Amino acid sequence: MKLSPSLEKKYSRERFTAVQAQRLAQEIAFGPIVFQVSRLMLKFGIFRLLSDHREGRTLEQIGQATGLSLYAAQVLLEASLTIGTVLVKDDRYLLAKAGWFLLNDEMAKVNMDFNQDVNYKGLSHLEEALVNGRPEGLKELGNWPTIYEGLSSLPEPVQKSWFGFDHFYSDNSFDQALEVVFNHSPRTLLDVGGNTGRWATRCVQYNKEVEVTIMDLPQQLEMMKQKTKNIPGHERIHGYGANLLDKDVPFPEGFDAIWMSQFLDCFSEQEIISILSRAARSMSADGRLFIMETFWDRQKFETAAYCLTQISIYFTAMANGNSKMYHSDDMARCIREAGLEIEEIYDNLGLGHSIVKCKLQ
Repeated sequence: MKLSPSLEKKYSRERFTAVQAQRLAQEIAFGPIVFQVSRLMLKFGIFRLLSDHREGRTLEQIGQATGLSLYAAQVLLEASLTIGTVLVKDDRYLLAKAGWFLLNDEMAKVNMDFNQDVNYKGLSHLEEALVNGRPEGLKELGNWPTIYEGLSSLPEPVQKSWFGFDHFYSDNSFDQALEVVFNHSPRTLLDVGGNTGRWATRCVQYNKEVEVTIMDLPQQLEMMKQKTKNIPGHERIHGYGANLLDKDVPFPEGFDAIWMSQFLDCFSEQEIISILSRAARSMSADGRLFIMETFWDRQKFETAAYCLTQISIYFTAMANGNSKMYHSDDMARCIREAGLEIEEIYDNLGLGHSIVKCKLQ
């Protein structure tokens, strides 16, 4: 297995002493409790209180400031002390570094909201999902074959956390991605799986002549129209309704560039090959296909690889039951089998994205 140098160093040898490994085993065993305690330390404002008072606060002061009973505050604080998110000195609790990151790191907040609102209940069905190859946890949110058919109907907190998660990771890469794509000077661009039109919006604002067509499910296109109707350049954003899982649905032709952002990770390898094969059949020799993904093996920082491989479990239990955050070698194999070849790969965009630029073989 090929890995980036930092990941190779991390994953090819034992990282923990026996004592550290024993501790990690217990952290895993109590993982659900650790998550909920830490989430409530945020929700009840205890981390914020300790951040605002660096000299620390007593149990009584914390209970009074948050409105919690002394019992409620005490069980949360004592659990957090052993988790490592708070410290104690002279009967005063202080914020530890891990608590600071939970409070201030936007990625940690997005991930926590996503796991609480979208994944938490459904992950109890992970075993069924792995055995059956279906998103068995999705029934905790609604009765759809995959989460994508239900996005427009998700309850408000769930929908907010889902889109907040999706947009946080993609939006941080868009500035660099625009430079990569428009270096090819496309006049027409097909945005496959364009969702609510955030990339299309950035394209028509970046280039005053480009015409962008979003290819997605009809219900997603309705959501997109509502989101983009008041933005400058909306008249250059068009919709093309299609079920991309239907292998008989062709891609429209005549586009200078095809864009797929955080899209192919929503499908199995066989489905990816089908999608890319149909894209290839629609392309001219001068056309280019741009695939933006967060490949876990190409990450500069190990924490990013950790997050991405855990996100794969969301796809298993909640999204569709058969996709994941891919290793780049697996994606490269699908690209070749679809009749395309990789022309160039751009790494370390935004929060760990890569863009794979493809042409016809």
